[in-house]
Amino acid sequence: MTSSIHQRRLYQQIILEHSKNSRNRGTTNPVDGYHYGHNPMCGDTIELTIQLNPTGDRIEDIKFEGKGCAIAIASADLMADTVRGKTIAEALSMVERFREMITGQGEFSPELGKLNALQGVSQFPIRIKCATLSWHTLKAVIES
Repeated sequence: MTSSIHQRRLYQQIILEHSKNSRNRGTTNPVDGYHYGHNPMCGDTIELTIQLNPTGDRIEDIKFEGKGCAIAIASADLMADTVRGKTIAEALSMVERFREMITGQGEFSPELGKLNALQGVSQFPIRIKCATLSWHTLKAVIES
């Protein structure tokens, strides 16, 4: 019981840190892909830009601008940390894995542990859209 309380506190700290001190805010240079994501239920917005490698199959850089709750912003920041350097196929796979995790159907591997901080969101169905906004936006920018 005590370890789950400590884990929950750690996860809350990770969410607050990535929300208040997002390391991935801004716009990539150059912008090889752009998409605007919006959650009309709560007003969260994410503008996502990606820079691809010269062959166009790997995410060299990813940045976002946006407004929203701590969960939406932290999720966008953690997503950018996680998919930077990944191939397009790996990033799309991670979008699906994140969707499964956030709906309580799985966990990320230990090396992606910070994303597990958002797993508690699965207990609050109204907040799932906040956590998945940036991931849906990433899928949209890749597929456009």
